[in-house]
Amino acid sequence: MGQVADSESAYSELEAVLTALARNPRLAKLLKFVSERSLQGRTEEINEYSIATEVFDRSKATFDGSTDSIVRVETFRLRKRLKEYYETEGKDHAVVISLPVRSYVPEFHCRNVSLEVSTPSPISQTTDLRNTPFDSSAAEGSKNLVETTIHVTAHPRSVDRRKRIWLYGLTAAAFVILLGFGVREFILRMRSAHPENLAAASPRNDTQLVTPPNAAHVPLRLLAGYQGSPKIDSSGAYWEADRYFSGGAAFERPHLPVSRTSDPMLFDQWRTGEFSYDIPLAPGPYELHLFFVASPPEDFKTQFFNVSANGELLLSNFNINADALGTNIADEKIFKDIHPDKDGYLHLKFFMGRSAPSLNAIEILPGLPHRQQPVRLVMQPTAVRDHSGNLWHSDNYFSNGATNDQPRTISGTPDPNLYAWERYGHFTYSIPVDTRGRYTLVLHFAELYWTPETSGSVGVGRRVFRVYCNGSTLLDDFDIFKEVGTQHALTKTFHHLRPSQEGKLDLTFDPIVNYATISAIEVIDESE
Repeated sequence: MGQVADSESAYSELEAVLTALARNPRLAKLLKFVSERSLQGRTEEINEYSIATEVFDRSKATFDGSTDSIVRVETFRLRKRLKEYYETEGKDHAVVISLPVRSYVPEFHCRNVSLEVSTPSPISQTTDLRNTPFDSSAAEGSKNLVETTIHVTAHPRSVDRRKRIWLYGLTAAAFVILLGFGVREFILRMRSAHPENLAAASPRNDTQLVTPPNAAHVPLRLLAGYQGSPKIDSSGAYWEADRYFSGGAAFERPHLPVSRTSDPMLFDQWRTGEFSYDIPLAPGPYELHLFFVASPPEDFKTQFFNVSANGELLLSNFNINADALGTNIADEKIFKDIHPDKDGYLHLKFFMGRSAPSLNAIEILPGLPHRQQPVRLVMQPTAVRDHSGNLWHSDNYFSNGATNDQPRTISGTPDPNLYAWERYGHFTYSIPVDTRGRYTLVLHFAELYWTPETSGSVGVGRRVFRVYCNGSTLLDDFDIFKEVGTQHALTKTFHHLRPSQEGKLDLTFDPIVNYATISAIEVIDESE
């Protein structure tokens, strides 16, 4: 596809397609609804609920997208019909209307440009610039690839000198454009492959910036695609309805369980399509958290998109499925040293790769210069404050295992509440961190089960396990009772840990005798 069509051409094409759909009034009514709102800039009104109630006359009081799939079914039919239309009767139309997968927001694109100059001759010379990546940040609204094919046919004795010079100049210009796009693509790939070279996504001299009069209060937590009252997560933090966005469409996610999170409500909605956020912030460093989940069917071979902050690439060819290692698994990406741009706004852009972007939630925290905020987790259902005032969040990022029913009394620590609960069994944690850091990991243990009442006087050897981080062994033949006895705090500290390519510290607790256990986990950025 080519560039975005102008409004007049888009409306003209819409009329032609609606005429072709006259025999299918349901599809025509659906296309008219979503197209008119898209062309009027009212994309926030294009969602499953609005379509169901205004197009298909579903009850506003009782419609439930989890049990009534009419919108998804009819959108699938319309998407298929549009594809057929432009392969047959509409194949010569200058403008093409399409519905991206997982989106209700239509797109209006001009067909690709084909320039052909020819004179009768058996000899031809062709320059083909197909599949050249188009910089979507360089032209507002452009979303896909631009294909330009230049066919030059010439007779060696009959083409005049002026036409030949014009053709050579055009070919040289096309080559320069191709080279420029190639250099840009190479730079983007290098930034993606080496995130430690990523710029801080904004100017560093915050003294030259001013605070916008409407600066957001931080921490700022937004539920993408959600419109309603604030929600409270398991640690008592407030998450607000979606705001500061432009473009895209809101979707309600299918009611499927989400693993590796204690707050599945973060993933109840999506914002998808091409969209952006312009968030007013006071000068200073911030820490950005982006939350994603992939729902089946999700093809990890094709679902790729990009994310930038103030024009600097954060995620290139990002695939939620591959990053989270599956569908219905919570995925969180963290970026430190995020600053507002010169105008006082953080400009986040989510734009096409092979597919439309999607986002579930955004969190912006006060930042530490060049360092990520510590991650502190306790294996219990509510948050805990330690004697230094640090907040430890309730259990999160885990898979498998179970927690004890009642807290235990612990000695040997000024913070017994951190050790009063445990996660036990054969389980893992995937803790998100900024990929550019090196981290200290502190594991907090206590033997809560093997006591004199359960094991008599001998508890050594009753619980033995291993702990791995990103495949490397941290603890082997580890026996808490052997080291400190029962119901006594024990910590193990590990330095200079590197995150995985996906920005995770993947911890595996592997039983040898009976179950592995953990009471709290702390991750500290070592950067200066």
